[in-house]
Amino acid sequence: MVDLFLDRVLVENNWDQDELNTEREITGILENRILMLFFACAESQKCQEFLPALNDFFKRLKDPAYIEYPKLLALIYISLDQSEEQQEKLLKELHKRVLFLPFEDPYRKELQTMFKVKEVPTVVVLRPDGSVLSSNAVQDIFRFGCDCFRNWQESAELIERSFMLNEEFDNLNMRTATDPVRRLKYKTEDDKRKKRWWNMWGKGKGENEEEGGKDEAWDSKRKEEGKVTWRRR
Repeated sequence: MVDLFLDRVLVENNWDQDELNTEREITGILENRILMLFFACAESQKCQEFLPALNDFFKRLKDPAYIEYPKLLALIYISLDQSEEQQEKLLKELHKRVLFLPFEDPYRKELQTMFKVKEVPTVVVLRPDGSVLSSNAVQDIFRFGCDCFRNWQESAELIERSFMLNEEFDNLNMRTATDPVRRLKYKTEDDKRKKRWWNMWGKGKGENEEEGGKDEAWDSKRKEEGKVTWRRR
């Protein structure tokens, strides 16, 4: 799925319209995510009616102001507008975390042909491996809102820690993503401490036994000479 945009420039729909054009940037923002390709144009009445539902859907799954753990999801606007002014008009109404292709990039039309988009709005949903999960999820987003993302996630076999139930975390006694590492570290350190203590204890015990053996031998010798009586140990 990342391969679709590796040789392209993606732009973030923020105030600065930051460009992502390196392999590292593109991979970092798209890898291991469910990808939504939003084909639309500003002059379409249906697109204007769909925008509030799409914005609410995306906001509730990605915006830290609404959700503690933003979901593994990316949304790219593929403009089918006739002018850059029309594209900019629609971008102003989209969430600021949405990505888009520059208007001058002919790859917009290639994607339209690749996914056989014949009407707008169309939302093509792709699994992380690039296979199509839904050829048009517009109606699902209208009807189910954020709930349809869980179905996409299960279908894509995308495992996300924040989707686990709280009871599962309690059973696993895990509180952060680094807990398993810390547990292994502390367990190793505990084992080392126990080993050092055991070695010291064993060494001390051996020395005492050795000294005790020397004392018994000495007392035995003294007893034989009749100078002392046997002392019990």
